[in-house]
Amino acid sequence: MKFTNIPKEKIALVAVSRDCFPMTLSVSRRDRLAKAYEEKYGAQGNLYVCPVCIENEKDMLKALDDIKANGCNALAVYLGNFGPETPETLLAKYFDGPAMYFAAAEESSGDMCDGRGDAYCGMLNASYNLYLRGISAYIPEYPVGTAEECADMIAGFAPIARAVIAVKNLKIISFGPRPQDFLACNAPIKRLYDLGVEIEENSELDLFESFNNHAGDERIPSVIADMEKELGKGNKKPEVLQKLAQYELTLLDWCENHRGGRKYVAIAGKCWPAFQTQFGFVPCYVNSRLTSRGIPVSCEVDIYGALSEYIGAAISRDAVTLLDINNTVPADMYENNIKGKFDYTHRDTFMGFHCGNTPICKLSSAEMKYQKIMARTLPQECTNGTLEGDIAAGEITFFRLQSTSDCKLRAYVAQGEILPVQTCSFGGIGVFAIHDMGRFYRYVLINKNYPHHGAVAFGHFGRELFETFKLLGVTEIDYNHPESEKYPDENPFK
Repeated sequence: MKFTNIPKEKIALVAVSRDCFPMTLSVSRRDRLAKAYEEKYGAQGNLYVCPVCIENEKDMLKALDDIKANGCNALAVYLGNFGPETPETLLAKYFDGPAMYFAAAEESSGDMCDGRGDAYCGMLNASYNLYLRGISAYIPEYPVGTAEECADMIAGFAPIARAVIAVKNLKIISFGPRPQDFLACNAPIKRLYDLGVEIEENSELDLFESFNNHAGDERIPSVIADMEKELGKGNKKPEVLQKLAQYELTLLDWCENHRGGRKYVAIAGKCWPAFQTQFGFVPCYVNSRLTSRGIPVSCEVDIYGALSEYIGAAISRDAVTLLDINNTVPADMYENNIKGKFDYTHRDTFMGFHCGNTPICKLSSAEMKYQKIMARTLPQECTNGTLEGDIAAGEITFFRLQSTSDCKLRAYVAQGEILPVQTCSFGGIGVFAIHDMGRFYRYVLINKNYPHHGAVAFGHFGRELFETFKLLGVTEIDYNHPESEKYPDENPFK
């Protein structure tokens, strides 16, 4: 399936030059940087080299017009020499998109007079001017380098820029209030607007009406055929595919008809308690299919969960999932399958679970089944529609962006892995391992009132997520501290 709901970044490389330094120094260094980037990353085609080198405000306006005319949506301001702090920061102020600042290292001991650029010093002035103007820009960990090193900096900026562009052009579509006793997934919309996200809240009845109007849709057979092909031998509930295909078309049409002025969408969907009895199925498999296309559909009307998933999809350009931080790993499972084989304590491990919303491409094996928890109190036939299987082993990043009940933005990021250990359970589930998870669970997730849902990106994207959250204005970003690094409220006498 194609990823059709994620932006493509086009980064403008703009060189700047202070008037008392040779402009040729910045221009030649810019050109060497562009060549280095093309040699290493040229296949991506996401870098545009602005021909205007900025020395003053008029140059800045010319450069701004040029990069806009060429469809750039991200900005890389390169100090080939000391740089002019006013016009180089005004460019970011007037440019509608994420910006990074970085600088050229000196090149040769044989050319340290006319060939010395002093950009190391100029970056200090640039950063201070950005602060004075209230501009949030991405500055790499060590923002001064050779052409090859600076090419890597641009490549490192690309997924961060893509995620910020995505959020600023996103609409989250929700259906229904959260289920009873799910207050943890609170969603103050004020901070969504602060982030630049649009929100459309709808009734389940609106969705049900639209679903019924899609009965007999001529596209249903082709969607069923696609589902059958994807499920293969795991198609254990063929009798529900007709309704699932009808529901998938309902959601896709809703997205197209309701995106309005926004380029991208994510969905916070309802799945119980009345959904299954009225629709006659559970939507887990459909949610997984849309998520695999870059249209995350969170469970239980988790609006910030949908936003978190979407950020992860934009950064990784891959399918993501949303899971409950669900249950401990049984002691015998740890002793028999993990201890001595992997470098994790028992408290470093836990199981991440949801009924069946994880895309099939991220499961080691998958079957269409019924929702076991719901079927304890309901007829089994109205709980069909889950995609069950152990989640495939590999690196993961567990994370979440959340507004608190008093409208403070905070986030957490923790890297780890899914272990190749059979869960012996049901649903979409995996054995997760994150170093120092026990303390992270206690002093971040519990103490800071995070909900039980966490977003999962398949790979290590902690750096990109951390920097994206910073650019989005999140000032409180937590991570899993090692034992030697206590949390502020961790009892030192335990």
